[in-house]
Amino acid sequence: MSTGTVVRRPRSGVAIALLRLLGAALLAAIALIHGYLWQQGYSGIEVIGPAFLVQTVLGAGGALLVLVAPPRLLPWAAALGVAFAAGSLAALVLSTTVGLFGFIETTSATLWWESFWAEIAGIVVLGALAALTVGRRTAR
Repeated sequence: MSTGTVVRRPRSGVAIALLRLLGAALLAAIALIHGYLWQQGYSGIEVIGPAFLVQTVLGAGGALLVLVAPPRLLPWAAALGVAFAAGSLAALVLSTTVGLFGFIETTSATLWWESFWAEIAGIVVLGALAALTVGRRTAR
């Protein structure tokens, strides 16, 4: 005799995979934006130019890390991605409001809004990935 009870297990594995892919894509987008801007003339700006090149390398490395991190290290990779995106966003906002290292940006600059939204989305997506994977046990 059946009690009619159905036990459903959360499909968090699919959610984790999607968040992992989207998070990596957002980190890659941040890297591509900074690399493009570096090539378009930001390379000649003291301190800011080298920082854009570092952003390019770190964003690409972060995207790769989020993609390949084993499950037990994924929360850490996601948290590093959040820190990277948040730092990038903070630098963007500072450079637009009070200036950063003597450089003042404007919201009408090339890819300003794209960078802003990619960084916000990166914080949200990678934050969700970190929260979803922290303390998660994998079946053996």
